[in-house]
Amino acid sequence: MYLVCGEALFDFFSLAPGARSSELAFKALAGGSPFNVAVGLRRLGVASALSGGLSTDFLGVRLRQVLAEEGVNGDYLVASDAPTTLAMVGVDAQGSPQYSFRGEGCADRLLRREHLPELDARVRGLHVGSYSLVVTPIADTLFELVGRESDRRLISLDPNVRLNVEPDIQLWRRRIEAFAAHAHLIKVSEEDLGLLYPERDPQDVARQWLGERCQLVFLTHGGDGASVHSRRHGHWSVPAQAVQTRDTVGAGDTFQAALLAYLARHGLDSAQGLAGISREQLDGMLELAIRAAALTCSRVGPDLPYWHELDAL
Repeated sequence: MYLVCGEALFDFFSLAPGARSSELAFKALAGGSPFNVAVGLRRLGVASALSGGLSTDFLGVRLRQVLAEEGVNGDYLVASDAPTTLAMVGVDAQGSPQYSFRGEGCADRLLRREHLPELDARVRGLHVGSYSLVVTPIADTLFELVGRESDRRLISLDPNVRLNVEPDIQLWRRRIEAFAAHAHLIKVSEEDLGLLYPERDPQDVARQWLGERCQLVFLTHGGDGASVHSRRHGHWSVPAQAVQTRDTVGAGDTFQAALLAYLARHGLDSAQGLAGISREQLDGMLELAIRAAALTCSRVGPDLPYWHELDAL
């Protein structure tokens, strides 16, 4: 089982303008990058749990209901009287989402060190990412958790930079580098690396993250596909799959979930398994992740695919 750590929230998507300018209509969808990864793993047939603060308000109750319906383990959720974070989402002409967050003092940010769980043998790996890496107190809590567990379990990281939550890019750099030092696998978008290191070649940053602990860095290039840097096998790229894109919401989370699902399905979800992975298996990981992300892009919102849908393709 993967323990995915971080935020769960509701994305409010603006709908077409109504007859009067004084009216705005929205469609709300459960989301948050860690939430999506946890759900995506279950839809790909892999056991997952979500760790984080979840509000007792009506939106938090609905989030808990969605997790239960999807089969995501809720044993590591911490109930809070604080409200649920809201993300207001507009989609541009290219299908890329633009976010505005309402989250100060909300439940997902309030995970503290005293909430850290003791993990048993069911938990094979931990995944962390998104703004939970930088907002406190949850950022400090998750850093303590990965530091405690990185010699015992697989650690994966997706920076998923959100400057509209925390605009201090220097803070993002410091936090991500600290988490990266504990990670065995890193997935990052070229867009994120452009924000973090605008004057550096993204491929150079990916190579730099490889080390004795970190075995794999996956770099996504949007419509241009993805590449992998392997400590053992070197670097290569794979093109994207052609698809009629509705929007790209959840595509990165889908890619991440597919990578982790591949490892679990092939018994490679450990530091030792990752170190011994073959070139052919890495090609399989990339192919699965690209297919899965393309399917999400063909749909509206973070509607991550099921294993049977990918199998049918």
